[in-house]
Amino acid sequence: MELRLDDDDRAFRDMVRRGIRDNLPPDIGRRVETGKRLSKEDHVTWQKVLCRLGWMAPHWPPEHGGPGWTPMQCYLFEEELDLAPTPRVIPFGINMLGPVLMAFGNQAQRKRYLPRILSSDDWWCQGFSEPGSGSDLASLRTRAVADGESYLVNGGKTWTTFADRADMMFLLVRTDDQGRKQEGISFLLMDMKSPGITVRPIATFDGGAEINEVFFDDVAVPRENLVGEAGEGWRYARSLLSHERFGIAGIGTSKRQLRHLKTVAAAEMSDGRPLSDDPRFRDKIATVEIDLLALEGTVLRILSTQRAGQAPGPESSILKIKGTEIQQALTELLRQAVGYYASPFVAEALEDGWNEPPIGPAYAAPLAPRYFNWRKASIYGGTNEIQKNIIAKMVLGL
Repeated sequence: MELRLDDDDRAFRDMVRRGIRDNLPPDIGRRVETGKRLSKEDHVTWQKVLCRLGWMAPHWPPEHGGPGWTPMQCYLFEEELDLAPTPRVIPFGINMLGPVLMAFGNQAQRKRYLPRILSSDDWWCQGFSEPGSGSDLASLRTRAVADGESYLVNGGKTWTTFADRADMMFLLVRTDDQGRKQEGISFLLMDMKSPGITVRPIATFDGGAEINEVFFDDVAVPRENLVGEAGEGWRYARSLLSHERFGIAGIGTSKRQLRHLKTVAAAEMSDGRPLSDDPRFRDKIATVEIDLLALEGTVLRILSTQRAGQAPGPESSILKIKGTEIQQALTELLRQAVGYYASPFVAEALEDGWNEPPIGPAYAAPLAPRYFNWRKASIYGGTNEIQKNIIAKMVLGL
C-alpha cells in the first residue's frame, strides 16, 4: 500500500525514516513494538527528541515553531511515525489546544503556552465530557463564576485521558445560563496543581487506568486564563474537535495493523493450511484493505484543500467514522486469527519487566487488550452516531 510520490516527497519520506531510525531510543521502540504500556517519561522523552529535530508540531506554522511542511509532508511524517512504530504524540497540546490558541488566544497566552507545548514541559489534558454531557456536550454543567481576578470553577469532568499525569487542563465551563445551551460556554486553561482538584482513575476493561474523573471544588482560575471571549467557548471547541477528528483516522496505525494481520494469518494454520489461504478469511482481509485504501484517498483529497489554507471542516466526521470502523475491524480479525489464544489476558504482562512465558505465540500476547481498548474508538471524539448527524446536517444539508 505504497503511495505514488514525486521525487521531493520520496526524499522527504526517506529523511524521516532515517531520523526515526537514528533517534528513537531502542528501549522505547521495543516497548511500543511489543505492546507494553508506556510511561509519561517514555512519551516525553520521545517528544523532546522530536522537538530537538524540529518535528514536534508538523502542522504548526513556522512563526510558532512548526517546520513549514506541506500538507502531504505532514501526512507522510505522521504515517512514518505510526509505521515505525513510535510512541504516539499526545495530541491534547499539539493537535488540539495549539491551533485554538493560535486562532483565538491572545499574544500573552501564545507566548507563554506554545513553547511549553512544543518542548513537552507542559502535559495537557482535555476537560470536555461530563456525566450526562458526552455526545450532548453543550448540556455541560461545570460552572465558572467570576470572583475578582479569578473564576471559581465547580463541577466535574469524566473520561479525562491522562488527567492523573497532566500539568494543565483546557476545559469548557458554563459562565452564563442565558440563551441557547451552546451559548454561555467559555474556554479556560487550568493548572492541575490548583487547590480543589480531585482526580480519580477509572479502570478500563483492558486493565489500564489512563482515563479519569476530575472534580472541581471552588478551583480558582485566573481571568487571564480565559481563551478569547467569555461565552464563545462552543465556537472554539468546534474548531478544536475538527482537528481532533481529522487525526483519529489513523491511516498509518491501520496500515501497521493490517501488515501484522497478514503476518499472523500466514503463520496460523486452519485445516492444515495457512489461514491466509482460506478464501473466506482472505476476503475479510481484502475488504478491510479496500476500505483503508478508500479512506486514505479521502484523506488525501482533504489534504489538497488544506494547501489553500482551509482548516478541517465537517468532512473530518467522515474520517472519524470510517477510521474507527477500520481500526475495530482489524482488531476483530486479529482476534479471530489467533482463536482461543486471544482469550487469556494478564494485565501485568503489559508492564515492562514482565518475563513470564507467553501463552501461545508471541504475536497473540497484546491482542486481547488491544481489542478491548479499540472498542472505545467509535465513542471518543464524539460518537459515530453523532458524526453521522453532523454529516447529514453540515455536508448533505438534510
